[in-house]
Amino acid sequence: MSLFYTPDHAKVGDVIPFFDRRTGRFRNFYLKNWNPDAPRDQVRYGWHLMSDIHADAIEDTPVGIYGGTGSVIDVDGTYHLFYCVFDDKLHRQWIRHAVGDDLVHWKDVGEPFAPDESMYEPTDWRDPFVFLNEDEGCWWMLVAARRAGGGDRNGCVGLCVSDDLTHWRCEAPLYAPDLHQSAYECPDMFRIGDWWYLVFSNYTDGFATYYRMARSPRGPWLRPPLDTFDSRAFYAAKTGSDGTDRYIFGWNPTRGENSWDFDPAPEYCADYRTWNWGGSMVVHRLVQHADGTLGVAPAGDLPGVLGRADGATAVEPVPVQGDWRHDGDEWTGSGDGFAAALGCAMPATGYLAATLEYEGEPARFGLMLHADERLSDGYYLSFDPWHRRIEWRSGLRMHERGGQLFPYAVEMERPFAMEAGRRYRVELFVDGSAAVMYVDRDLAFGMRLYDRRPGRIGWFVEHGTVRVSDVSVLGL
Repeated sequence: MSLFYTPDHAKVGDVIPFFDRRTGRFRNFYLKNWNPDAPRDQVRYGWHLMSDIHADAIEDTPVGIYGGTGSVIDVDGTYHLFYCVFDDKLHRQWIRHAVGDDLVHWKDVGEPFAPDESMYEPTDWRDPFVFLNEDEGCWWMLVAARRAGGGDRNGCVGLCVSDDLTHWRCEAPLYAPDLHQSAYECPDMFRIGDWWYLVFSNYTDGFATYYRMARSPRGPWLRPPLDTFDSRAFYAAKTGSDGTDRYIFGWNPTRGENSWDFDPAPEYCADYRTWNWGGSMVVHRLVQHADGTLGVAPAGDLPGVLGRADGATAVEPVPVQGDWRHDGDEWTGSGDGFAAALGCAMPATGYLAATLEYEGEPARFGLMLHADERLSDGYYLSFDPWHRRIEWRSGLRMHERGGQLFPYAVEMERPFAMEAGRRYRVELFVDGSAAVMYVDRDLAFGMRLYDRRPGRIGWFVEHGTVRVSDVSVLGL
């Protein structure tokens, strides 16, 4: 049983969400990135169609589209598919249009669509996202692009408009902050209530899927205080709605192919290899706040998959270091240095939940994963109130080689403002090396755990006090 879909001998690349109203279900496509050791007789390149979005039931089918990310719409009984193609020799990219009566068989129509070079660089013109802008009564196409002219910090979301899905005219970029050097990949746009949302991914300076918000489809676009959906381990995410909820589909990258020749020596462990392109599919459900900003919660299929197993088991922490006391199912740990308590064995696939509350101003507190009884190995999901962030630390950081390897203080982080005395519900879904933590079903933090050893879950606090309660674990 799997929580985060990873194809056999391959990785999930960019997901192209499509809710098929003819069948009332998601029929998503994705770019399949085959592993180097994949059996040659099984390799089928290009777009693949998913049979479902539930990770434990997915089958995928190649559909004969050979190119990059795009979008699919259903208009008057015909499916329309837009995608991008590349010419590496000419350093150009084009957009193509295909049609079909089903979702498997496609026929290209028209000529490849190139940009107006007075507005856009021809080297970056990809990932078309097509939708009907009802406010303006025409079709819009968003494009991952770079604005022509000026310096190299010209990544943007390009805009084209059409009345018939065939003839397109370029307009000025929809969003061009002159901030990043790469095109804004996998653009996506949708409306919830009075707010419009623009979603895109970028891999220069940062590596994440971002969003902006506006009262009008033309902007001006506002940057929310927390403008990402997940950690660095979530990319190329696009959204889709079933008419009730909106979900965002991305990938948690695997590691180990050393595509960029950046990997450290093998003895430094798999957790420190560079990220691959593609990995395991991760799906979040979007949550809109009263001020229009967005959070994320587990998609409905994750609790559903886990709910088909035996019920969760309550766990009682066992103190290992520091001062711990308990009252019923509530445990309080404190110490001038490091206080820690261990629970049950860490499940290979399953679910961990706990409620955490801190007092005063601890340096850090949070979860330990795959921890040993001497606290010398393990992973740490640290809540850092002083720096207003969640921080991820993997096992090597605790050892001398970690100090030799890392020239930086933080391995992976996400902003998170915390309050003393407030209770936070923490849920961790883990599937082999892939894991995602949710806080209050509103914030997500994805990660990979490659060098996991047989170990236990646990809780800790540094220079302060933490309260742990309502702990349960479900292993599959």
